[in-house]
Amino acid sequence: MKESDGDRACVPARLAWCGHAAFVLGLLYALVSAYWAAGGTAGLDTLGGELERLARARDPLMIAMVWLIAGLKLVAAVLGPALVQSWGRRFPRWMLLTLSWGAATVLVLYGGLLVGGQRLVKTGVLEASPDMDWTAFNWHLFLWDPWFLIWGLLLGAVTWSSTRRRTERTSEMDV
Repeated sequence: MKESDGDRACVPARLAWCGHAAFVLGLLYALVSAYWAAGGTAGLDTLGGELERLARARDPLMIAMVWLIAGLKLVAAVLGPALVQSWGRRFPRWMLLTLSWGAATVLVLYGGLLVGGQRLVKTGVLEASPDMDWTAFNWHLFLWDPWFLIWGLLLGAVTWSSTRRRTERTSEMDV
């Protein structure tokens, strides 16, 4: 059965803000990555370890990877509003939902596992490495990694709502 425009209705207004908030978080994250890829150094010390060292050395492979990551973050950022704005109807719904579910899953797992593990270190359940860069660790625990988690949860909420609305409409049509 072919989808009609009515079947592709936007998510309820009470959840549409999730799509916009996911866009803002993703866009900001993409801009930070693009800044670092373009040669910016402010905040590099919050990365720590080998990432910081390679970024400061302007390692060509690292810079290429950071540009790629910035692009992927931008694509993932656009998924939120694509699910709640009428211009998103230009794309096949299955594609938007597949990409959104994939991105939300990666973001939540990545952010959640990192934050969970870091909390275990911070609370002393797991022992920290003797050469731990505590500055970078704290930036990851309190900003970078929760940011991934929150972005993923917002994108997941709007994707779930969009999927659910489609399923409900299909069920109504079967009655």
